[in-house]
Amino acid sequence: MNSTMKQTSFSVAAFSVIFGLLVGALIMLVFGYNPISGYIALMSSAVGSMQNIGGVLTQMTPLILTALGFTVASSAGFFNIGLSGQALAGWVGAVWYALSFPNLPAYVMIPSALILGTVLGGIAGAIPGWLRAQFGASEVIVTIMMNYILLYTGNNILQNVMAHGIKESAQTTKQIGANATLQMPWLTQLTQGSSVSAGIVLALVMIVVIWFVMKKTTLGFEIRAVGLNPDSARYAGMPSKRTAVVAMAISGGLAGLAGTIEGLGNYQYFFTQNSSPSIGFDGMAVALLGNGSYLGVLAAAILFSVLKIGGLGMPMSTGVPFELVDIVIASIIFFVGANYLIRIIQKRIHEMDAKAEVTAEHKKQQKSGGQ
Repeated sequence: MNSTMKQTSFSVAAFSVIFGLLVGALIMLVFGYNPISGYIALMSSAVGSMQNIGGVLTQMTPLILTALGFTVASSAGFFNIGLSGQALAGWVGAVWYALSFPNLPAYVMIPSALILGTVLGGIAGAIPGWLRAQFGASEVIVTIMMNYILLYTGNNILQNVMAHGIKESAQTTKQIGANATLQMPWLTQLTQGSSVSAGIVLALVMIVVIWFVMKKTTLGFEIRAVGLNPDSARYAGMPSKRTAVVAMAISGGLAGLAGTIEGLGNYQYFFTQNSSPSIGFDGMAVALLGNGSYLGVLAAAILFSVLKIGGLGMPMSTGVPFELVDIVIASIIFFVGANYLIRIIQKRIHEMDAKAEVTAEHKKQQKSGGQ
């Protein structure tokens, strides 16, 4: 990405955030609230105490990972809407494993549980990738369906498959043991009892790892090449089908890791889900705002987490309903999406003009040759 494109992407993200906040302020004014007081309350609620800062870090963790997953899939030309189901696969598997082997030492349990959750998410991501690569199936439709399959499969495992000894009730497992938790006492004390865990460190490390893989390795180059033009990549000798499946597996694996950290770090148990976890869909929004930049993903995750955690304090301080935060986030994504739409329209117009020029030149040559 050259400097001009980077500046354009940054300006798009900045204006999208500003316009989203302005929409929120306008709605507050319409309904009789003071937008300045509302946003001051939001910020003070988000960073006003160490506990709230811990809440922001906890919220950030899965958003970073699912956003990275979406970014990798997008680089390969996939629109992975199945991040929520892939995260759920990792969550269920890691908690089930941790409760089934309570006597494993922490140095064995924690790495193996993280790997297991990542692998389960990767498998859930690879399936739609393989179906598209082999049969041309739409990954959008397949991943949407996979979200429901994984949701109800996870609930069924909890209710009918897990051993009774590791369940608190038919709807909830017991809490994982100290050998499996990602929470650290000193970090919990520092953030006044928040559920922030070592998962935030893993998420930050994965930003660097994914950046390196995508920008500095042959695999990353192949993924980007397949995303730009699979036919050209195949002509150049790249295994385009295999690369597409690998990209979706990495995407799903990152989402699975996010779900694993939710299970072992944030909640520390699994419970019946009424719908797919929101971290997948929120991660998509973070990735769209980040616009392919890994630092942008981090900044967007911080912004969304501040809005989510800070919004919880607005009703108590100013009476502004928490739902306003969702309106602000939706507005930000709307403006990002509107820019994408404009770019797509401009690109299509440019392609049509170029094609018309080529056709006209071809006709002109045929005419001159005939004479």
